[in-house]
Order: sequence, then C-alpha cells, then structure tokens
Amino acid sequence: MKNKLYRVLLFLSALFILGSGISYLTGSFCVTGLLLITGFITLALAVRGFHKFKGFSYTLWIFTAVIASMFYPQYFISAGNFQLKKLIVPLLQIIMFGMGSQMSFKDFTGVIKMPRGVFIGVFSHYMIMPLVGFTIAGLFHFPPEISAGIILIGCVPSGLASNVMSFLAKANLALAVTIGAISTLLSPLVTPLLMKWLGGQYIEVKFWSMMLDILNMIILPIVAGFIFNLFSKDKETRKSMVIQLFSYMLIILFTTLVFAKSKDAGFTAFIVQFAKSMFWFFFLPMIGSTILSKFISGDNKYMEKILSLISMVGIAFIVTIITASGRDSLLKVGALLLVTSLLHNIAGYGLGYGLSWLVGMPEKDRRTIAFEVGMQNGGLASGLALQMGKVATVGLAPAIFGPLMNMTGSVLANFWRGKPVKDEFINQIPQRNSKGIE
Repeated sequence: MKNKLYRVLLFLSALFILGSGISYLTGSFCVTGLLLITGFITLALAVRGFHKFKGFSYTLWIFTAVIASMFYPQYFISAGNFQLKKLIVPLLQIIMFGMGSQMSFKDFTGVIKMPRGVFIGVFSHYMIMPLVGFTIAGLFHFPPEISAGIILIGCVPSGLASNVMSFLAKANLALAVTIGAISTLLSPLVTPLLMKWLGGQYIEVKFWSMMLDILNMIILPIVAGFIFNLFSKDKETRKSMVIQLFSYMLIILFTTLVFAKSKDAGFTAFIVQFAKSMFWFFFLPMIGSTILSKFISGDNKYMEKILSLISMVGIAFIVTIITASGRDSLLKVGALLLVTSLLHNIAGYGLGYGLSWLVGMPEKDRRTIAFEVGMQNGGLASGLALQMGKVATVGLAPAIFGPLMNMTGSVLANFWRGKPVKDEFINQIPQRNSKGIE
C-alpha cells in the first residue's frame, strides 16, 4: 500500500512540474511558481519511498525553498519591520551547537591514530578549494563581490554534510569526523588569512573582524555543545571534566581577546564581554544539560532527533533568506554561477581523491578526503557574508553551493556505496580450506 502511495506521489510531482512548464510558456508566472513548488514538495515526499533515492529528499526540500524564495522573495526578506536576515547568525549558532553536542574530545584522537590521513585531508581542503575558487573567479569575470563569494566558499572549513556522505559511501568515517573537526578548529585563523590573500583584491577583508565572527558563529557554539554533551552523558572522569572545562574557558578567553583587538575595546568592555560569553557558552549549556537530562532520563536519542531537525530546518531557512535577498543578482548571473559552483564542487571531489591517490592513501581514505575537500560549510560562508553587510552578493555563491553539494554528494555517496573497496570485497568471498568452502 505504501509503495503504491509513493508511486502516485511521483506521478503527481511529474504532472505538477510539467504543468509549471506549460504555465511558464503561456506567461502565467504566478501559477508557474505555485505548480513548481507543489511539484518539488510532492517529489521530496515521493523519493522517500525508494531506497536508492531516499537520501535526496532533504536536498529536494532545499530546492523547494530556493524556488519559493525566487518566485515570492517578498515573504522571505522581512516580517513587518523585522529583517529576516538577522536570523542567519543565531540559526547558524544553533546548528553548530547541535553539531558540538554530538561530539567530544574523542573526535580529535584521530590525529594520533591517523596523523597522515588527517594532515593530507586538512592540507588538501585548505589548498585545493581556495585556489580553485580563486581561479574560477578570475576566469569567469564575475562582479567583484560575486567573485569574493566564490573564493569565500572555498576558504571555509568542511561541514557536517561531508561526514554524512562518508558514512553513506562506507568510507573512513572516523577520519572524516577528525578532518572536519580540525579544519573547523583552524578556521578562525586560516579562513581570514586565505580570504585576505586571495579575496582581498575583490573586497575589503578585515582579518580580526572575520576571525571574531568565525569564533562567535562556529567555535563558541561548538564549545557550548561540547559542554552540553559532557554533562548530559556524564561518562568522563572528574579529572577529564576539569581539564576539558578549563580548555573551553581558555577558548572563551581567547575569543574575548580577539573581540578587544577587533573592536579596540577597553578593559571594562573586555570584562563585560567575557562575562556574557561565559554565561551563554559555558554556564547555560551546563545548566541546560543538567535540567534536560532529568526530564529525558538519560535517553539522548530524542534530543539528537530534535537538534538534527532544527539543523535541517535552519539550513533551509538560511538558504531561503539569502536567495530572496540576492534574487535580482541571481537573475543576472544565476545560470553561470550555478555552472561555476558545480565546477568548483566537482573539482574538489576529483582533486581531493586524486591527491590522496598520488600519496598512496587506501581507497576508503581517498573517498573520505574527496568529500572533505569538495564539501564546504556553506552556512559559515553565508554568515560571514552577512557580517560583511554583503549577503545579497557575497552570499550568493554559498547559497547555491550548499544545496548543490548535497545533491552531488548524495549521487557520489550512493555510487561508492554500491562499489565496496577491495579489502571489503575480499572479505565477502567465501574462503576455501583443504576441506572445501568454510
């Protein structure tokens, strides 16, 4: 019965999308938007009934959001006098908190266990994507702020999506998590340096301001997530907890020092900012975790589902706001920007895989590094574009790259999933002994 329902939904989605094409040709643009949105919603629901295409459902929801913001941008720019783009940074912080709450210090142990793979992965990520972005920006002669956005998406760390794709592709998930964690940890220093070096000719890049933005949007929320995780699971020894909490306090102190440098703040402003950060990112997650753990009785799966849902909705909302804000620019350069984003993304997969093959990495690691290089933290790039005051121009490349990488990543992950690596394949073959097949 369920299979029949999904087939009906698939048929209806085809009808709606075909109808949108007909209405476009007849000049009924308002109807075109409604039919196209309905068609993609129906398609997103339909693919969930097909095992091979189930992973595309979320990407189709993202495309639905993009279509809605292109046809009806007025609903995604403001609500009354409130500018919706002000929600981008808080949403990104919530997403990063959710990511941090599923991580711990143990995710960094891969540096010790797989130092070669981690070094090659992080080096490839921060070498390949920024240089490819810089090359594309120079070759296609986009307006300066659009070019800066292409370079920016290349300079940010990898996101959580790359870990998901490594899992689906049966690649080295432990390596993926470690590369993602290290590239994120390095981003407050590396991203502003790369942007100033490569993107400085297109727009003004303020090093200390960008470093502060990354610390506030990415690092501190992840620290809060770490603390939440530390107290909700309560599996660490007292000594380990003290060491971790002291480390997190040092990170908050460092962020406050960067704040003082960026804002040219005095001692009083420094103390006030440090106190605020300690409350929001240190004490609040500690208290919140302790309270929630009593209500959910140690069952963290329910909380994981909530945070995962918030993250997915948050990413879709961020993409929608940016697309609506930059609609006019997208109509001018959208098709070409889509092509260059696809080129940037695929080049990351190919060069990441190729470089790891050249240095003799195992197949599982090559697949992991391909995803870690080719997939970026589009949310961070969007947040940085907003903080620059250029979300409608610099933010366009990240808004396109995000949904696109999820689509290409899903295709590549499903392709590799059907092709087990040699050592796995050998293990699946029945072994013979002197008496026959074991």
